[in-house]
Amino acid sequence: MPKVIRGFVRGVDAMNYFIGRIAMYLIFALIGVLMWSSVSKTFFEPTLWTLEMAQFVMVAFYVLGGPYAIQMGSNVRMDLFYGNWTVRQKAWMDAITVLFLMFYLGVLLYGAIGSTAYSLGHFTGEPFSFFWDLFKTLLTEGPSAAKEQMGFMERSPTAWRPYIWPVKTIMIIGVTLMLLQVTAEFFRDIGRIRGEEI
Repeated sequence: MPKVIRGFVRGVDAMNYFIGRIAMYLIFALIGVLMWSSVSKTFFEPTLWTLEMAQFVMVAFYVLGGPYAIQMGSNVRMDLFYGNWTVRQKAWMDAITVLFLMFYLGVLLYGAIGSTAYSLGHFTGEPFSFFWDLFKTLLTEGPSAAKEQMGFMERSPTAWRPYIWPVKTIMIIGVTLMLLQVTAEFFRDIGRIRGEEI
C-alpha cells in the first residue's frame, strides 16, 4: 500500500479517535442537561432550553461519535456467515458494504449541506454555490456583509427559538468525518485483501 494511503488512514484514525473521545464526554453534558431539566421541573419553573439543548447534544454525540464507532468496529452487524469466514473473505465483504455506505453517506452529506443552506436563508439553487459565495463575501467584504447575504435564519418553532444552523453544521462535520473514516476502512480492507496490514 502506498505511503500516502497509509498516512491518510492513520491520520483519519487519529483525528476520529480524538473527536470520538470528545463525543463520549458529551454524554456527561447530556446527563447534566437532563438532570437539570428534572430538578428545575420539580423545584423551580421549568426551563425552556433544556429539551432542545438535550436534543442538540444528542445529535452532536451521534454524528461525532459515529466515526469512532466505525473505527472501533462497534457498529451493529448481522452475522449469519461472517464469523466463519477467513480474514480475506471478511475484507472482501467489508469492502463491498463500505461502498454502499459511502454512497449513503454522500447522499446524507448533500442533504445536510442543502438543509444547512436553507437554515441560513438559501431557498433556491445549488447549496454549494451559496456556501462558496458566502465564503468569498466573508473573505472580501467581511462578516457583516456575509451576515447580510444570509438573510433569513431559521429558528426552532419552540418558545426558546434557538438558531437551527449550528446543529445542522455539526451534522455536516459529523457526516464528513464518517465519510473519511469509511474511506479509511475501505483502504484497510483492500490492504487485508492483498495480505497487508495498514
